[in-house]
Amino acid sequence: MPVLTDLAGALESGAVRVVDLTQPLSERTPVLVLPEPFANTPGLSRRELSRYDDRGPAWAWDVLEIGEHVGTHFDAPIHWITGRDGDDVASVPPARLVGPAVVIDRAAEAGEDPDYLLRVEDIRAFEAEHGPLPSGAWLLLRTGWDARAHDQDAFLNVQDGAPHTPGFGAECARWLAQDSPVVGVGVETVGTDAGAAGGFDPPFPVHHYMLGAGKYGLTQLANLAELPPVGAVVVVAPLRLVRGTGSPTRVLALVDA
Repeated sequence: MPVLTDLAGALESGAVRVVDLTQPLSERTPVLVLPEPFANTPGLSRRELSRYDDRGPAWAWDVLEIGEHVGTHFDAPIHWITGRDGDDVASVPPARLVGPAVVIDRAAEAGEDPDYLLRVEDIRAFEAEHGPLPSGAWLLLRTGWDARAHDQDAFLNVQDGAPHTPGFGAECARWLAQDSPVVGVGVETVGTDAGAAGGFDPPFPVHHYMLGAGKYGLTQLANLAELPPVGAVVVVAPLRLVRGTGSPTRVLALVDA
């Protein structure tokens, strides 16, 4: 196919760059902390099986324990009660995992106000400058929060017992789920909802509306500053996990050099 041949040539020549939007995953990766009495996810831990020794002289491998929603990860509809009858990770149509990337940059606003919320009016203003949101797009919200990803306390930003991280307003989440052509949203924070979203109506509206509408979420993204507002293509690659509510995910973007 000429299109794919051209793409392969552009990748080889450097005319198209591959940008990794994935945070490194390790035992130090920040993890969401829920208040009691709710169960919390484990972070990453590993147990060694062999390391070029008597247990396996020519190979090394480990056993991993990790929550589905740790690090850069994908939220499937069944992650939330409103999407409980929807797709698990294994059932997501692969064509929905590759699509146009739309990047709305609110790093300056989030730097001044960690509780910053994106509004529908902000998206309308973006569309007035860059054109309508494309069908099948992923809307990625850049807040500069990826700079905090090395530090659990700074990343969760809990003050006076409450997390303060940016995200989407409730009406914006509803509009994206019900009235926009996007298939998913992505953020740099620990979850797709803002830190204060537990007190919104409904609580955690991105989860409530997006997953209830059969759409998806991405969290803990990195390097969104390297993407243009429009014109990039995002590739989302979760594990094909049967009954999975989510999955640690490698997220890549193709960008004109």
